[in-house]
Amino acid sequence: MRASDKRAQFIGLDAYIEAGGAILRDLFQGDDGGWLQDVGLLDMLVAEKLREQSEAISAEGWKWIDVAPDFAYGHTYGLRQLRGEQIPLTDDEQATRDALQAEMDGLEETYAEAEELPDEVDQRLGEIETALAAYDDRPQAFDPEDISRAGAFVSIDGSGALRIERGYVRTEDELPIAPENDAETDPANEPTIAARTEHDDTSVVAGSEPPADEPEEDDGIKPIPDRLMTELTSHRTLALRHALGESPDIAFVAALHALCLKVFYRYAQDTCLELDLKSAGFSAQAPGLADSSLAVAFDARHQAWLNALPKEPADLWDGLLAFDGDSRQALFAHCISLSVNAIYEAYNRKPRALAHADRIAQAVDLDMVAAGWVPTIDTYFGRVTKAHILAAVREAKGARAGDRIEHLKKAEMAEQAETLLAGSGWLPEPLRTPGRDVPNAVQSDAIDPAEAETEAAGEEMAANGGETAMVEDEEVAEDDSVALEAHATAAE
Repeated sequence: MRASDKRAQFIGLDAYIEAGGAILRDLFQGDDGGWLQDVGLLDMLVAEKLREQSEAISAEGWKWIDVAPDFAYGHTYGLRQLRGEQIPLTDDEQATRDALQAEMDGLEETYAEAEELPDEVDQRLGEIETALAAYDDRPQAFDPEDISRAGAFVSIDGSGALRIERGYVRTEDELPIAPENDAETDPANEPTIAARTEHDDTSVVAGSEPPADEPEEDDGIKPIPDRLMTELTSHRTLALRHALGESPDIAFVAALHALCLKVFYRYAQDTCLELDLKSAGFSAQAPGLADSSLAVAFDARHQAWLNALPKEPADLWDGLLAFDGDSRQALFAHCISLSVNAIYEAYNRKPRALAHADRIAQAVDLDMVAAGWVPTIDTYFGRVTKAHILAAVREAKGARAGDRIEHLKKAEMAEQAETLLAGSGWLPEPLRTPGRDVPNAVQSDAIDPAEAETEAAGEEMAANGGETAMVEDEEVAEDDSVALEAHATAAE
């Protein structure tokens, strides 16, 4: 396992070595601090530390605590998230935060024209940002009754820090939904349907025909018969459809209202629009998807909208009307984005849907390089054949670059390809947006200094029988299949 892996960062290399773990280091290549050899020991240390951290969270009274180094991206989909109250800052904490903010503003103003910040200033700004983030991202206070039927996820984030996600309610722990009662919403507090059926001969039982003749009027006003209510509201529904069809702005708000109820208020039934929104899960996930910058940014946007919306679904309509047009459009785009499913599935081929995904990608000018995807051993080269690796290198760096690594074993070829294509912007075919040029496609076989260095390393590797010089307490020799197995384990 790489020393840069978040599990290693969570434990700390010193703690791993103290527990008897060994680290393999590469003399000639950047290896992010080396490779931890005893993965079993590291996993044991991680499990023990997570257990200790989760005990403090469990003491808060949650019904369940789910603990793991990693959770699949989208693991909270289908769960209702509690809306707590953020614990306010004390007077001393607020004063400290204001002082830090003033210091940051002063430093940024002082060095606004500087091309490069002094090291000590850059370090101080980082310290202030971390401190401000701690003040702004404070735990929320939840109702004890909600805590008793909700839970929390405890894991490790992409930087190796502890990640705590509190306040998620599973479907089986939800309180039963009470049936809607007309008396709660009718200003006249008229009887329920059951009561009307018992006392009103004009009520119609489902599946039966209405009486031919209306009964004689008794003293007082009786509720309107159900059949007549259905007929009257049919007229109103048609009139509403026509009027809404001629009011695009209100239709947009109504659709946004219905989508927000689906996305942010699970089990709410506060709309007359029969719209649905499905959000597909990620059944097969690439390594590190949940910790990618893209996932972090998307989840932060979702949480920001959740915080901006009213807590109660009954207040959502007025809340949306209070938003300006740009905010409503941005919220609508976020809700719609959750329904995108452009995932290739061998058992469920859908070429037309994937073709439409290409059209949307063109329309939004999707750039997967800017989105943060890079070709590495784990994400691509260790997962495809040698022919695919060579094709990628030749397309990005030219035929001569491919020829220089063609003689290598699969694992070594994958390592060299990762080095060669670092920063090139090359993408495999499934990630390309139609109409966008392949970044840095080679037009000639001119050799740049980086390629020359890689070529020299390849020649040295070939001269040594394809082995890379390593230092460790014990010498380790791995053949191609073992190397690939190690990379696959790291990917998992």
